[in-house]
Amino acid sequence: MISKNYYFQLIIRVCVITVIAFALAYTSLNNRIYIAVVLFVFLIFQVIFLIKYINQTNLKIAYFFESLKNEDFTLRFSEDANPTSLKQLHQSLNEVNNLIRDTQIKNRSQENYYQEILKQVKIGILTINNKGHILFSNPTAKRLFNCTQLNHLRQLEKVDQELFKLLSNLKPFERKLFQFENERETIQLLIKSTEVTLNEDALMLVTIQDINNELDEKETDSWMKLIRVLTHEIMNTIAPISSISESILSYYKKEKGILATSEIDENHIKNTIKGLEVIKNQGNDLMSFVQSYRSVLNVPIPDKKIIDVQELLEKVKILSSQEDGFQTISFEIKNTSENFEIFADEKQITQVLLNLTKNAMQSLHKSDAGIIEMITGITSNNEKYIMIKDNGSGISQDLINQIFVPFFTTKINGSGIGLSLSKQIMQIHGGRLKVHSVPFVETSFSLVF
Repeated sequence: MISKNYYFQLIIRVCVITVIAFALAYTSLNNRIYIAVVLFVFLIFQVIFLIKYINQTNLKIAYFFESLKNEDFTLRFSEDANPTSLKQLHQSLNEVNNLIRDTQIKNRSQENYYQEILKQVKIGILTINNKGHILFSNPTAKRLFNCTQLNHLRQLEKVDQELFKLLSNLKPFERKLFQFENERETIQLLIKSTEVTLNEDALMLVTIQDINNELDEKETDSWMKLIRVLTHEIMNTIAPISSISESILSYYKKEKGILATSEIDENHIKNTIKGLEVIKNQGNDLMSFVQSYRSVLNVPIPDKKIIDVQELLEKVKILSSQEDGFQTISFEIKNTSENFEIFADEKQITQVLLNLTKNAMQSLHKSDAGIIEMITGITSNNEKYIMIKDNGSGISQDLINQIFVPFFTTKINGSGIGLSLSKQIMQIHGGRLKVHSVPFVETSFSLVF
């Protein structure tokens, strides 16, 4: 409607100017000078009126956009204006102004809502640009760093030099553990980073989490599981020793006292020898158990070097071929990356792979179509991994959280240190050992470097 009225006004004025121009030309050709002068003056006035009409509308629109630019939503145009085209223009400009104002208010309300959420979360959040300016920091981050204001990473130099270096050199999608001491306590921080884009600017979003409580809970839980397993193993070993010792003692000691040598027969001696052999075997088992415990506690420092993973896996396959049941299993090596190499201790990683492969083969001993796959690749976080996957009996969900506890085992002849030792080897390499299992479908252990 606005366009029609506006264009109608323009068309009328242009038509009037055109008619006057033709009349001026006609009178000039017929030497009617006075009439021509009058028409010429009238033509000038019409042109001036047209320019003023167009300029009047342009000035209103320019003023409107200038107000929007300055976020001034108090601007109102009179809706009683004449002519009708300007009245309708004013109405439309007011409607647009109200719409933008309402949208702005809504956006600010949402922003305040999200800001309040970020203030309440127990995880510190920082947004940092490529110049080190901290564009946003929530109260938790300030509390963890013991800073009332955080505007630039340089401010953290006064808090802790190592913390400043860590955050300054943090790359996208990195995950770091950092022990930090403030005036009140020593805390463990888990620092994660990711990259976000805002208004075409690349920003680093950093989250800082105090994991002291989680570590304490995990540590207590680990100790409880370990004590439970140790108690079970030691009691299983000592109970027969105590029982047999009591039986042997009963051969030589009665209510009246110790038996005389003449009362000891050959049967007593034979039973005593058998009992002492059992005690000896149980004692040796207990010594082996303690020795295995020492092996878990005394993993040597890795002697790292560059390892060709293809050659490593071929070596593990050859060593695994000596195990029972290897011939009935489909054993495959899949490399998703060429020239795949890792920086690690070859002996220790070979030990881990052999242990995982042996476990996989044992889970397939009743399977007619057993498959073991060794898969290498790189995760989306640029982490290298070696995966041992099988389709065996797997691990139930109620046991999967206990398999890495030292001496915990579901095997009759198992020691319970293989997986815990494997996990410890990966930890001292700066990596981790992950497990995923769907019984009788797929079970995988991943060495992530």
